[in-house]
Amino acid sequence: MTDGTWITLISLAVTMLFMLGTPVLLVIVYWVIGCSFVMGLTLDNIGNELLNVFNKGFALLAMPLFILTGDLINKSGIARRLSDFAYACLGWLRGGLAMAAIGACGLFAAISGSNSATTATIGSMLHPEMVKGGYDERFSAATAAAGGTVGIIIPPSIIFIVYGFLMNLPISDLFVAGIVPGVLMVLAMMITCFIICSVNKWGYLIKLELSRVIKTAVGAWLGFFAIGLVLWGIYTGKFSPTEAAGVTVGFCVIVGMLSYPINKSVGLDAETPIAEKSVASMLVVEGFRLVDLPSIVVRSAQITGILAPLIAVSVVMQQIMSLLGAQETIGNFVTGMGGYYPVLFTCMAIVFVAGMVLESLPVTIILAPILAPIAASVGVDPIQFAVIFLVGASIGFITPPYGLNLYVASGVTGVPYFRLLRYSTAYLISLICIWVLIALLPDLSLMLLPAR
Repeated sequence: MTDGTWITLISLAVTMLFMLGTPVLLVIVYWVIGCSFVMGLTLDNIGNELLNVFNKGFALLAMPLFILTGDLINKSGIARRLSDFAYACLGWLRGGLAMAAIGACGLFAAISGSNSATTATIGSMLHPEMVKGGYDERFSAATAAAGGTVGIIIPPSIIFIVYGFLMNLPISDLFVAGIVPGVLMVLAMMITCFIICSVNKWGYLIKLELSRVIKTAVGAWLGFFAIGLVLWGIYTGKFSPTEAAGVTVGFCVIVGMLSYPINKSVGLDAETPIAEKSVASMLVVEGFRLVDLPSIVVRSAQITGILAPLIAVSVVMQQIMSLLGAQETIGNFVTGMGGYYPVLFTCMAIVFVAGMVLESLPVTIILAPILAPIAASVGVDPIQFAVIFLVGASIGFITPPYGLNLYVASGVTGVPYFRLLRYSTAYLISLICIWVLIALLPDLSLMLLPAR
């Protein structure tokens, strides 16, 4: 048999393994190893390339730090304070707690820079509360998965940094361009959530009280400070995104460890809603002890252990696809479409399909250098296309069969992966609508940028 026939058979075999429940990482590894043997590549080559991914990826060092930040914020109670604030603002609406979860994802994304960390933190924290509040457990888990998609769009975002590095675009401009699309994604998911909850009569309503909103906003001051610290440091150039992640980790560790002894003296009860706490306890988060740090780090390492091998193996997969001529074939196909909108929407379709089976980083590494120059050749603004590209990649986080956020949400909530699909589909449709709108209206991405 020819090499092409062998590669086709290998692809069909690993697809069957995936359908039988084999983990995505093993599916990709089997495909990479099988194709390497067919193409005459040695296993030493695979090992060296896996090592090079992290040796050359300084920006990737921010990934475990941002994930650790998420767990520290969760453990210290800062994430719950942000959620309480979101619930105080939205709890008077049908499905208010679910919408608050999405809003909390948006706030958390502005600190963590990671979609999976956002899903894991908000999902583990609010999923039990939503189930207790009468929401369907599948819907609750799907809401956390969908909310996490803004983790790589609302700045800071690791994937924006990678894209800017690959395409030689200013990172600060990419960050600014992601603000409005990120907010629109949050609003679209909130509207979807409201409709679903209204139809099913889910959620308990609370009164909209200005005093409650103000009190929870004051209680969440450390969260807002952390957001401001990250954005200020990156936008002013005081530190790189990786350094920003390290600074935020240090800030959260200090706050958490200092708060633990203080909260004991003011009678803080972690289970009491912030709106019912005293003024003294309201200003202090729950905190944690030094002995708690190892368990927090281990949890973060577990999430990193899911993502890092996927990223590394996906990059090796990209190299094999390049040797197979996939990049040249895609480039010729898209160029043949001709015209602004045909090329743009063809690029979007390719990103969407790629996002169904790959994580956002390998999608960016593989496709951005191919598609971005083609889009620019027909008049698409490079900054706008970057936003279009990465919003499409973020949608892939809740698109089967890969859907990384669905796996993360399943892991932290205990709801089986395939049971999430019923309600994640509604969120998927709303995000695609926003994606098309961003493509049709360049000003949504460019309106906050200075005149160029």
